[in-house]
Amino acid sequence: MMNEERLQILKMIESGKISAEEGAKLLSAVEATQAAETPARPAQFLRVKVYDTRSGRATVNVNLPLSLLEVALKFAPKNIEQLKGVDLGEIVQAIKTGASGKIVDITDDDEGQHVEIYVE
Repeated sequence: MMNEERLQILKMIESGKISAEEGAKLLSAVEATQAAETPARPAQFLRVKVYDTRSGRATVNVNLPLSLLEVALKFAPKNIEQLKGVDLGEIVQAIKTGASGKIVDITDDDEGQHVEIYVE
């Protein structure tokens, strides 16, 4: 597989069929191909962090497996004060379609709260 290709390139360098510079380019190409073929690890957790903007301390730090997300939302209060203006249905849909990284970043200066939601 990829290791066999690397070995062949190294043997070609050793035997003088290609230069070390050409071999380095070929090895880079093999590594790039391998990286492209390696499937990305699917997101597994929803991380919700709420910070007090005045103190900088986290007041909420929740890590929820995505497999439990819809079940957990059934028990969540209908009006989550920290998520003003955020449609939880849109968040769930974004996650189902493969969103990852930071998907929500809200600061409420009146309440002194900063909310971040990540999919990792």
